[in-house]
Formats: sequence, C-alpha cells, structure tokens
Amino acid sequence: PKEEQKPQKKENSPPPEGDIDVSKLDIRVGVITKAWLHEEADKLFCEEIDIGEESGPRQIASGLRAHYNLEDLEGQRVLVLANLKTRKLVGFPSHGMVLCAASEDGSKVEFIEPPADAEIGERVMCEGYDGEPATENQILKKKMLDKIFPDLSTDSNGVATFNGVQLSTSAGPCVAQNKMANSPVG
Repeated sequence: PKEEQKPQKKENSPPPEGDIDVSKLDIRVGVITKAWLHEEADKLFCEEIDIGEESGPRQIASGLRAHYNLEDLEGQRVLVLANLKTRKLVGFPSHGMVLCAASEDGSKVEFIEPPADAEIGERVMCEGYDGEPATENQILKKKMLDKIFPDLSTDSNGVATFNGVQLSTSAGPCVAQNKMANSPVG
C-alpha cells in the first residue's frame, strides 16, 4: 500500500510555478497617451499606453468604441495586463489588454482606474498573492486567463478584487471609473 501512495502524492503536488492566481498577471498602471480609430474594425480603438517601459508606450487595441468616445481616451489612466503575447486584432499588433469592469450582459463597460497618485508602471498587487508574474508563453500555454478571470470582479463599492481581495497600488485600491459594482472584470 505504501508504494501505491507515492505516485498519488506526486500527482497531487502543485506544479513548480505554484498556483495559478492573480499573482501570475503582470498588471501595470498606465496612461493612454494616444488613441485613434482602427481603420477596419468598427468596434476597436487603437491606443498607445505608457506603462513606464524604457522601450516606450505599448500599442494596444481595445473593443471599447461602443462605450467611450475617442476624445475621452487620451490622458485616461488605466490598468494594463502586460504579460500577454502580442496578437493581431484585425491586423493591428496589440501587446496587452486594458482591464475593465462590464455588466453581465456587456451593455456597460468601465475602465478600472488606478488611484490618481499611483506611479505609471507600478505593478498592481493583491494582498496575499505575492508571486512573480508568469511569462507571456506560460499565460497562453496554461490558459491562465481562463482560470483567473472568473475570480476577478468589482465589489459593492466598485473596487476591483480577486476572490474578494482588493487590487491595489501603493497609493490605494483600483476602482471602476463610475464605481460599477458587483461586475466581472476582464
């Protein structure tokens, strides 16, 4: 019986990189420095977002045209999911994702905003989840977003949370723009 138990223990041990939770996401404080309409996709904005990287702003496409006006975007502070592989969205190379709260039916969408005093490029953390972010390849191969996003939501005050724990910067919690409560984040 002892021999039978050994393989079971190995199977049940967590993978070397630990649990898949919000710490695997590299969420950064950013600001949209430039925005324009995607030439071919009527739902997409193209943005340049400064997340404090030496290489300059990231180019990111967001399907937010039904929810925001172009003139509202420049200067908007946002949270960027930064450890995603670049992928083409209708021909536009998008390197990251802007986090938003959305109503269950998708009719309302709001940016999750960092506190006004949060520094551009600061990593957004979640107390009790202190791991290092995964690589872009790990996020993709292990389908981490499928496992993490269901546990990201706003609380009754519109604060972004993972399993009920606030997403925060050193300057305080990150909150949906108009305090959209009890809504999925992604």
